[in-house]
Amino acid sequence: MKKISIIIPCFNEQKGIGKVIAGVPKDKLRKLGYKFEIIVIDNNSKDRTSKVAKSHGAKVFFEREQGKGAALITGFRNIGSDTDYVVMLDGDNTYKPSEIPRLIEPLESDFCDVIIGSRLEGKLNGTSLSPSHRMANWFFTFFVRKFYLVNTSDTCTGYFAWKKEVVDELIPYIESSGFAIEAEMITKMARLGYKIYSVPITYDAREGNSKLSPVVDGIKITWMLLKNLVWRPSLTDNNTSVLQTMFKKLNLAKASE
Repeated sequence: MKKISIIIPCFNEQKGIGKVIAGVPKDKLRKLGYKFEIIVIDNNSKDRTSKVAKSHGAKVFFEREQGKGAALITGFRNIGSDTDYVVMLDGDNTYKPSEIPRLIEPLESDFCDVIIGSRLEGKLNGTSLSPSHRMANWFFTFFVRKFYLVNTSDTCTGYFAWKKEVVDELIPYIESSGFAIEAEMITKMARLGYKIYSVPITYDAREGNSKLSPVVDGIKITWMLLKNLVWRPSLTDNNTSVLQTMFKKLNLAKASE
């Protein structure tokens, strides 16, 4: 059975996190031939996020550095070594975990390396995405399609699926600790040469209060898109990546002896 690691970064999400974990289609995933783990990263929550997550059977890790990017990196670093696919979604119950198989299938069939869950091509329920957020996302997405040649329709989504090897290579390059993390990952994965596509998803109104600052985070996302136009993995980074791969192969060889 192949394994899926489901990463959920959280900050004060006690209202939604239990519903997100309960919504993971456990029986369906098993029938499709997958085992899975659910990892929640508590990013200094002041409520019962971690307790609710544990009560629903999730593994809980803590990240003191504030920001979604920092929490996500902690999640990446704690996924199992036997993982084949990694899924990220938010803990506010805006995304439907029942749609995880839809994101995994293109990876399983080797159609691409990364799948982005698109809200703009999917189903927006109620007031889940305001007109201003929608317009900003259209602009960011146009920029990514035009200058990074990524076939995506939602640059600011919080629903991703990766082949594990993509995450392994991406981790050393991530610098953003906040909400520019999605833009950084998409643009750097494009520069690393990975095949990235979108699938339509459902997007509901969130549980609890939003942590997004439209103006401040909008500026950070714009700056991320601009500065990564000239970003390339450095020679040092490439050497580090090669060394990491070599050590990984050596460890696998030792484990098989």
